[in-house]
Amino acid sequence: MAQPLPVLATLIAQHGLEQYVRQHFLDSTFMGVYHANAFDLALLIPYFTVLALLASYGLHRYRLVYLYYKKRTNCASEPAERFEDLPRVTVQLPIFNERYVIDRLLEAVCRLEYPRDKLDIQLLDDSTDETAHLARNLVAHYAAQGHPICYLHRSNRKGFKAGALHDGLNSARGELVAIFDADFVPPPDFLIRTVHHFTDPTVGMVQTRWTHLNRSYSFLTEVEAILLDGHFVIEHSGRARNDVFFNFNGTAGVWRRRAIEEAGGWEHDTLTEDTDLSYRAQLKGWKFIYRQDVECPAELPVEMTAFKTQQARWAKGLIQTGKKILPRVIKSDQPFRVKLEAWYHLSANLSYPLMVILSVLLLPAMVIRFYQGWLQMLYIDFPLFLVSTFSVSSFYLVSQKELFPHTWPRALLYIPFLMALGIGLTVTNSIAVLEALIGKQTAFARTPKYRVESKKDVVRSSQYRKRLGWVPWLELVIGGYFALTVYYAFENENYLTVPFLLLFVIGYWYTGLMSLLQGRLASLSLAPAESPSKPFPVGV
Repeated sequence: MAQPLPVLATLIAQHGLEQYVRQHFLDSTFMGVYHANAFDLALLIPYFTVLALLASYGLHRYRLVYLYYKKRTNCASEPAERFEDLPRVTVQLPIFNERYVIDRLLEAVCRLEYPRDKLDIQLLDDSTDETAHLARNLVAHYAAQGHPICYLHRSNRKGFKAGALHDGLNSARGELVAIFDADFVPPPDFLIRTVHHFTDPTVGMVQTRWTHLNRSYSFLTEVEAILLDGHFVIEHSGRARNDVFFNFNGTAGVWRRRAIEEAGGWEHDTLTEDTDLSYRAQLKGWKFIYRQDVECPAELPVEMTAFKTQQARWAKGLIQTGKKILPRVIKSDQPFRVKLEAWYHLSANLSYPLMVILSVLLLPAMVIRFYQGWLQMLYIDFPLFLVSTFSVSSFYLVSQKELFPHTWPRALLYIPFLMALGIGLTVTNSIAVLEALIGKQTAFARTPKYRVESKKDVVRSSQYRKRLGWVPWLELVIGGYFALTVYYAFENENYLTVPFLLLFVIGYWYTGLMSLLQGRLASLSLAPAESPSKPFPVGV
């Protein structure tokens, strides 16, 4: 073991606090006995409380993996019954300032294999830039070809996406409603593979699995893809197979219109209107179907700032939905297992502010625990860290093994960085969670997409890029703080904690640096702002 005077005590001593350090640390250590005092307990009690809460969410991830395997045969597949007369379907396409992807979306939707006399397509446009002009011309082009498509533009964004969907329903004629966000490219057989589930009159919604057009574009998109795969494979399948509530993801799904209306319709008091409506509909008794085998490709954010904006919106929205919906779930006559799963689902993002608290407490707690001895750290701290962190790796590795049975080991290379990225998101997501807890309302912040599908594509304009603000600088500072904890761990031969601490350093520095550099690097290689990656159809 290293000498008893730690690096932190040395730094404090240089500021004239030698007597305080000796009183709290050194005297008791020289005697070979450590007695926890009030100051130590004031640090250790919240430290272990936070670790225990994080471990609880870690155990829940293990449980989701267990639920996934428990009823593997209980997965939804092609329905046994099929409509003799297909129902009318309205396809809703809510967009806002999506000039780079709007043509790709409309081209894909107009290729859907479904009788035209049973299909209506609504382009719900809240755009405030040149997207509105492009979209209107594209709709006119496809309508002239005989496609049943109409253009609905709102001069305000009341209710944001939820408001657009609600207003679109006023003129929708379909008994079923399919929804696709602007960056999605539904396959031609999407409707044929999903609508027949509605032969069961109790089915209210069918959700399909997102796949990724630009998965291999960059290191960031590879990690994002694994994160989403974990959600769509383990979370959705585990919940759906065990008859607990799961949510519509806002896109790539089909609703029964009556389920929407009976649940109270689209409401815009949360940023995750999809999850809010999902829980209200399931509380009304509607059954949801998840088709893991039906894929709907979409574009992943290619910039760190865009990714963080997306994650913060989801984090805030789920907490808002939890505040709104969990009391109803708890008071309902649903089984306890449904209520418990709903709690973990809707409160999961509380782990982000808990991580911030842990970040603040970790270094002083390490100093105290160092003087209490290795043995205590080995059988108390280490298991809690394992449960909190390694559940993440098992969660995402299982999803990769299920999707890519022959190539999944390559995901092992990304897991440490995936864990680090999750840590790096704690600042932005904690702010979002705290805003939700105190009831602060904010606008629906869209995730900008640039039609970047391969390495040859570039981000075309900084017009949609979110301002960086002070958060990246704070992330760099926090990363430096954890670099100090790594140094302290090495100085005291506490090598067991170094891998965990390095995750914090890498996570905060990676998110901070990428947020600062991506905008500056992308601005060096801008293509003309008016040039989409693919020409519009002739005549548009």
